[in-house]
Amino acid sequence: MRFPVVLLFGVALLTSAPACAQQPAAPAASGTAPPAGVARPATPAPAAGAAKAAGELPAWRDVSGYRFPPLARVVADMQNLAHALQLRDYCADRRVADDFVRERLARFSRITGREETCATLRDY
Repeated sequence: MRFPVVLLFGVALLTSAPACAQQPAAPAASGTAPPAGVARPATPAPAAGAAKAAGELPAWRDVSGYRFPPLARVVADMQNLAHALQLRDYCADRRVADDFVRERLARFSRITGREETCATLRDY
């Protein structure tokens, strides 16, 4: 009886189109040819003599349409969440020395780039 259920589940996975499959494929690395039958997407040439402002990304690097944030950002957010939850416990526990809590909050502030206090940990 298990076989038909597994088979149906597998067929459902194969027939569903994930959102990532609908996005155009990333261009192949330079010096390598794309697989047979796959056209390489056109890449706009950079404007000659155009000065780019600091922090401005070229049009071909635009990721504003992506549904999910980059994996590295998700990992950093999850690590910050775990760190913040531990700090919230330190803040709530009156047995933990104030100097220790302040030092840990200062460390976490350097990681996040903003001034962290026991009250700001509620954002996580």
